[in-house]
Amino acid sequence: MKLQALTVLCTIALVNAHALHADRIARHAHIARQNTDTTSSSPAAPSPTTTATDTPPANTSNAPPPPPGPPQGTTSDTGSAGAPTGTTTGSTTASEPATPTYDINGIPPISHITSGMPTGTTYAVSHTYTPGAKPTAPAGAPALPQFTFVPSEWPAMDKPPPTDSPEVQAWMKELEGHDIPDLSVTVDGTCASDPAAFADAEKRGWWSCGGWTRPTDIIDCPDKFTWGVSFDDGPSPYTQKLLNYMDSMNMKATFFVVGSRALEYPNLLIEEYMAGHEISVHTWAHPPLTSRTTAQIVAELGWTRLIIQKVLGITPTTMRAPYGDIDDRVRAIALAMGMVPIQWTRTPEFTFDTNDWKVASGAVTGPQQMETFQTILSSASNMNNGFIVLAHDLYEITVDLAVGYTLPAALAHNPPFQIKRIGECNNIPMSNLYVETNKNATFPGPGATNASNPLPGGGVPGKGGNGSGAAAGGNNSGASSLQLPLVSAFVAAGFAALGAIF
Repeated sequence: MKLQALTVLCTIALVNAHALHADRIARHAHIARQNTDTTSSSPAAPSPTTTATDTPPANTSNAPPPPPGPPQGTTSDTGSAGAPTGTTTGSTTASEPATPTYDINGIPPISHITSGMPTGTTYAVSHTYTPGAKPTAPAGAPALPQFTFVPSEWPAMDKPPPTDSPEVQAWMKELEGHDIPDLSVTVDGTCASDPAAFADAEKRGWWSCGGWTRPTDIIDCPDKFTWGVSFDDGPSPYTQKLLNYMDSMNMKATFFVVGSRALEYPNLLIEEYMAGHEISVHTWAHPPLTSRTTAQIVAELGWTRLIIQKVLGITPTTMRAPYGDIDDRVRAIALAMGMVPIQWTRTPEFTFDTNDWKVASGAVTGPQQMETFQTILSSASNMNNGFIVLAHDLYEITVDLAVGYTLPAALAHNPPFQIKRIGECNNIPMSNLYVETNKNATFPGPGATNASNPLPGGGVPGKGGNGSGAAAGGNNSGASSLQLPLVSAFVAAGFAALGAIF
């Protein structure tokens, strides 16, 4: 009976995931980047032609048009601690004031945070770091290098990098000696577009369709009431606003960096790193990775890894797949290149997605997004472990939601949630998050057997060991009495790779 019930649970998870993706495909639009000047200095990188978000990709032939640009309005950019305290005019409802007042952090009332809202103020980087400056963490990190932007040395902004370059050919050699599964590429990384791959999701370890995980996936935090905070797709002109707030609250986060954005805003990337935030790889042009060839995946990861190293002097040992679109082939490639995958938390009933991207796309309103986040906090309160959520620092809207509402809500919760970096909440030494300071001699690194044998010393079948996986909810020991492999097994397996301390 238990086996039958477990089968039903997995089937329900797959069906729910299928419906979720179908709904997102129907409503998702590619959001045009807001034409806003930033006061932070950066090289004159080419203007991007597309934008990156962690929403599932839509079939372009069916995608609705992008939302209209922001209405004309005026803002005041003077106030306490550099935050705007003036008003912004724009379209309002009869029940709302025509001139909403920004708070001290430059955040409007949540009823005014919606697609098409007037553009606010951007912020200059807080510090100017010169080459040779030493970070305070991790211990032993090299000094900041001299970075000079030369357009011919880098792929085009927001476009898939070519696979015939000398760099990519060299990075392909990192896969030698590793068992890269011979899985077909998916149509576009979504369940609905590829029924054959969807039917084989469990065997493929396809996280997008059913939440299937492997031992090396980092999917949550082990301690209850702990939020491993992260932001995807930046840096952007609005990242500094987020950094200012987090600095004032003594918060740290993990930033999943898009290579094109790092090239465009290197000073913001430096600001993140020097402030003690964790830096991780999030591809060059933000494609669904299961839909890319092996060489294309290597190019996406390799160029992003390289720009981070050129700007900061360190090379991340973690990554996150755009849209969470990862399967065993993508995992093996990332691991062979020395990068451990980080996802976000899922249960059979719920995916820990803040839906901030839906506000930016016009699919939901600010108040509706906060309802979703309150559900996340309620679900997390019933879990025996902590959690990771999906959030973004690419748009003003997503930053405003974080600074004004989601982060304060977690702190105001009773009991308050502990806000930590993902590596920190999992007891991974920060030094192990970068190649140059990594003290774990077995992984990641040259000759590591992480792809064919992801756990140093092997694993325990059925408990998150080699080759085993779990559907969404396997990480939530409070989700059901019919447990899939428990969180402790996944955490111990995945974090052994990074030398986590328990």
